[in-house]
Amino acid sequence: MQLEHMEFLPQLKPGWLNGWLLLAVLYGIFGVLLIIFPRETVRRLYDRSGWARRDAVRRVIGKLIALAVIGLFIFLPLKVGAAPFWIGLAIYIAGLIVFIAALINFRCTPLDEPVTQGVYRFSRHPQMVGLIVVFMGTAVAVGSWLMMMLVALTSIGAHMRILTEERACLLQYGAAYQAYMETIPRYIGLPGSLSEK
Repeated sequence: MQLEHMEFLPQLKPGWLNGWLLLAVLYGIFGVLLIIFPRETVRRLYDRSGWARRDAVRRVIGKLIALAVIGLFIFLPLKVGAAPFWIGLAIYIAGLIVFIAALINFRCTPLDEPVTQGVYRFSRHPQMVGLIVVFMGTAVAVGSWLMMMLVALTSIGAHMRILTEERACLLQYGAAYQAYMETIPRYIGLPGSLSEK
């Protein structure tokens, strides 16, 4: 990547060709999928049973940090035509494909079974992996080292959420999910089970 096109924090200015545009595409597709998915699937996607109160508090804090990151993307212009834009766009598209595939795999799995097919054969949490990759691609596309660091920081919060989801899945699916955890890495190419923090 040509480093002269990267800045710690580019000049903030509102505009149509800013980072928000890529995120609008992501959330637009996600919204359409939520509308066309069966209600039971959407309920399962947002099921928080098995979560402790502290988990809910961490979730709210994580959402606030994510909203701050999204807010910055509103004012950061895309580096259209420069190397970071094209590299970031490629990263973004890869993450978007993983995210959409994960949602479709989630939708196609019976409600009484853990999701283990499709991209879930490579990662126990491909939706989160896809989202983080999308945000990292957007950070590269706006050419900001600060945004790349903030996305990496939000990944720590995402990891805490994932630990909570794994505990809830163990409660809900028992031995089937335990066997899945023992054979599939938490993140793509990175082994890890519930006991590893």
